[in-house]
Amino acid sequence: MKQTAHIRRRLGSGVQIVLVGALTGALVGVLVSLYAALAAAAEDFARGYYRFFLDHPAFVPLLFLALALGAIVVGGVVRFLPLIRGSGIPQTEGAMRGLMRFHWYRELTGMFAVSLFTIFMGLSAGGEGPSILIGGALGHGASDLLRRNALIRRYQITGGACAGLAVAFNAPLTGMAFAFEEGQKRFTPEVFFCAVSAVVVAVLMRMLLAVPLGLPVGAYFSTFVFSDFTPVFYAYVLGAALLTALLGVGTYYLIFLARRLFKKLKFWKGTGKFLFPFLFAGAAGLISLYAIGGGHAFISDLGSASEASISVFSSPLWASLLIVVVLKLVATVLNMGAGVPCGAFVPMLAIGAGLGALLSLLAQAMGMDPAYTDMLIVICMATYFTAISKAPVTGIVMTVELTWNFMFLLPAVMGVAAGYLVGDIFHTKPVYERLLDEMLEEEDKPMLFAARFFVNGTGMAAGRRIRDVLWPADVRITRIERGEERILPDGNTLILEGDVLTAEGEEKESRTVLAEIIGAEVP
Repeated sequence: MKQTAHIRRRLGSGVQIVLVGALTGALVGVLVSLYAALAAAAEDFARGYYRFFLDHPAFVPLLFLALALGAIVVGGVVRFLPLIRGSGIPQTEGAMRGLMRFHWYRELTGMFAVSLFTIFMGLSAGGEGPSILIGGALGHGASDLLRRNALIRRYQITGGACAGLAVAFNAPLTGMAFAFEEGQKRFTPEVFFCAVSAVVVAVLMRMLLAVPLGLPVGAYFSTFVFSDFTPVFYAYVLGAALLTALLGVGTYYLIFLARRLFKKLKFWKGTGKFLFPFLFAGAAGLISLYAIGGGHAFISDLGSASEASISVFSSPLWASLLIVVVLKLVATVLNMGAGVPCGAFVPMLAIGAGLGALLSLLAQAMGMDPAYTDMLIVICMATYFTAISKAPVTGIVMTVELTWNFMFLLPAVMGVAAGYLVGDIFHTKPVYERLLDEMLEEEDKPMLFAARFFVNGTGMAAGRRIRDVLWPADVRITRIERGEERILPDGNTLILEGDVLTAEGEEKESRTVLAEIIGAEVP
């Protein structure tokens, strides 16, 4: 009877999680699809008026005046809403793990509006990172509206974040891989089913809205042509991946060097630092239109199926590629260093793709078949992203889903492995995790607590091992009392109904979450 009741509770809880995940996915699918359409329109508009200034140089001072005013406006909004700084990914990760709380409606509307504004102003900014925060905030909001408990809210935030990236890239597996690998860093059945239901419904909503909103319906990068390759191609992959990974690690350290320097800038109460990325964006956009926006156009035009050609000031191809890569790299470092509310996901992919194109020219001079060029570009794109993010599974899945091609799966694994290995050699942390750590350090120190909880049938912990429970990130289970026995637990320790668990944590809210997971707190 006891086992039957336990199964019923688990099934009831599972159905609830799937339903709230589906609701979250529906909301995310609609709003992020709308956001993606507006971001594409804003980027196209920015390209249009930058062309106007290129054709009418006398009006260029007006451009920089507008950019300076835009920097002041964004700086003011960020002072009022500090949790919309940067791409929004670290904040969402913090909310997933129970380390950070935000007012979902404020952060959602703030990130939605300000990130679109940065794209409209011509910054090297994408919408994919903000889509993760928008999705996570919608999950948080849906949980609040349904009056779900704190644990279910974390599931919904994770599901919403998965769905946000899935809709932005039209890549459901990439969204799930990134949220699990970079966000939760652990796997539980509840999180999985919430994420699956959210992603499936969100992608279906995107499919329904794609034509009315003018969103692409095929592969995110559809211009790459892949050919059969011989074993000698792996030598070029390894060499290019190692060089790309080294440059990725260099970018990583440049980002945090820029952050340290910008923290020292105090004029206009710290908002003056936004002038640097905004004014640089203006100069970069006048040099090359490829510096505007996330970089989707640049990546697509690198593909051999594209009819466009990469050209800056009628320079040779290698020089044009180098100029665009440098512009995107400096812009990305400045944006992330200053904390501009904009996405860096696609700009990083664009830098990696540009490096791949440069290295492919070098490889061709050494005898590589030009037919391998597109494959090398995509592999370097994934390698560069992995070297910075330290998310290898996401890098592998992403290369397949964004191109809809499995031919280069093994070379992609090699490239991503090289990116991860080089990052590990230089002791880098995942970039978004380090950004989250810095944000948490800026907050007030949380209250410490130690409490005992009785394991009963109302919670989710009974019958599971320690490692299989989604604990709040700040919590440690230090002791289990089982009758007269005292157990020092590890990840493999099985939790039984009737146990008394001693937990230590930092956040006051974690006590409430623990009561929901385990059972009643022992006075």
